[in-house]
Amino acid sequence: MGLIRNPGRGAALVRLSIMGALVIVLGLLLASTVWRGASALGRASGGNAERPPRDVPQTDVNPYGANFFLSREVEQWKRERTLRMASEAGIGWVKQQFPWAELEPERKGEYLQAANKASTWTKYDEIVALCESFGLRIVARLDLPPAWTRQDNSLPSAPPDNLEDYGDFVYEFVKHYRGRVQYVQIWNEPNIYPEWGNRAVDPAEYTEMLRIAYRRAREADPNVYVLSAPLAYTLGEPHPEPGKWRSMNDLEYLQGMYEAGAGQWFDIYSANAFGLDRAPEDPPDPAVLNFQRVLLQREVMVRYGDGGKAVWFNEYGWNAAPASFTPEALVWKRVSEAEQAEYTVRGIEMARSEWPWAGVFLIWYFRQVGSIPDTSAEYYFRMVDPDFTPRPVYLAVQRAARQNLVGPGHYEETHAAVKAQGRWANTIDPAASGLAYMHSDTAGNSVTLTFQGSRLDLITRRHSGAGRLLVVVDGHAAPGLPADAQGRSYVDLYSPDVQAGARVTLVREATPGQHTVTITVAEEAPAASAGRDCAVDAFQVLSAVPEFPVWRTVVLTAALAAAGWLTWVTWRRVRWVLLGGR
Repeated sequence: MGLIRNPGRGAALVRLSIMGALVIVLGLLLASTVWRGASALGRASGGNAERPPRDVPQTDVNPYGANFFLSREVEQWKRERTLRMASEAGIGWVKQQFPWAELEPERKGEYLQAANKASTWTKYDEIVALCESFGLRIVARLDLPPAWTRQDNSLPSAPPDNLEDYGDFVYEFVKHYRGRVQYVQIWNEPNIYPEWGNRAVDPAEYTEMLRIAYRRAREADPNVYVLSAPLAYTLGEPHPEPGKWRSMNDLEYLQGMYEAGAGQWFDIYSANAFGLDRAPEDPPDPAVLNFQRVLLQREVMVRYGDGGKAVWFNEYGWNAAPASFTPEALVWKRVSEAEQAEYTVRGIEMARSEWPWAGVFLIWYFRQVGSIPDTSAEYYFRMVDPDFTPRPVYLAVQRAARQNLVGPGHYEETHAAVKAQGRWANTIDPAASGLAYMHSDTAGNSVTLTFQGSRLDLITRRHSGAGRLLVVVDGHAAPGLPADAQGRSYVDLYSPDVQAGARVTLVREATPGQHTVTITVAEEAPAASAGRDCAVDAFQVLSAVPEFPVWRTVVLTAALAAAGWLTWVTWRRVRWVLLGGR
């Protein structure tokens, strides 16, 4: 105490400086602790908030798809390279036409080639299997009737004379690909010539076709999804018959469909969405053809009580024909290749963030086989040239598709980050999340998800025939789960009673960062189970809420108070030295 009471000027300054520095350091530590704790809590409740479920079924999907011409490709290696490039771009959907005239060419009920009586399914079976091998799902367009279905064959796209014949074809197609092709589109652009033949278009007549096709498709597979035919964007063209239309305004045609009862005969509304020479943000106008015209069609759906359905975009995109083309040749107008790439991605991102009913965007088109010459404007929709040169729009989609980070939130089994290997059957179920789930009883079939969070729950369906899922986390057994005799971690899904929406924790208390989980149908089943069926309904990623550093804050506050008091005491005892003493 003598040194404090009678310090020299230098010692006094040193002692006071030390105490002042200690106060500053403790103050900074306290401020940093409070700021970091508050920031962590803010991120947890704000920027890192859980992604809520999408309310409209069939919208929590990989939005990137494209139209393909695989049936026109003769060489198998070109089909394979086409689909490989699609998969590498993050595309998850293949829109493929299955022409009725090729599958049932000669007479009703005969699916044989005229020349050699070989099965007409073979080529398309190969296409379906190839898509499956790349993990690509198919939307099948069913149209183009054979000649035997009509008296007037002047237009190959015209509908059959007897719509029941078309219903029979839809039944055979869905039955043939049951569990493999789960989305079928009924016809194409029935509101315009020549898709509806040499007669006036008629929304009530198309609705009858849709009704027949829907009922026959569901007879063949109760879990298939039926898409309505996309309507061509048009302001209309009168038919020679008074009061009728050769091509009918798409908004009026859609209203006519609903007035005829079409709403009960499709599961997903299929829309065309070309941007022409306008940006994706160009607002809708009944007198304008642009991307956002789909909002006007959506208004019709909502007006007729059909707002709970998803909208998938059947033909989507912008044309990038050379500026040297004449206006007459630019049927779809034009933008630059850079704009085509930018608009394509921007339109999808805008729609997915602002339109909760938007699902898959099937870009027109991925690649053609060389049958469309470069003198035609249609050539310049392509994502990839016939010689496999990727265009800017391909690269833009590839970049966008890679930015799919799965953080805290709810994800359906159809989400882009959910990667299924093997055949998983789809089951439509009102009790399921998103009104459907996928399941498999084939040992070795798996599902992989990469996520960022501290916990991962599987939403599943327990029942008396449920099996066992092996669980691997980052290449290792999952901590906290039971292990079998081979050291493999697992979860059993068996329950004597049906439990829809059952929650099973796969990962808990994970370290910060990304983690990859793979669940695989096990050969072994729970002892009491009658089978090994394993359902994947959805995933829930959770993030641990960070704790505010209370004790550290208390200790630093107390230390700062003590240091402050000592500094004040020191100042009082030495100030007389600093103010003119010895």
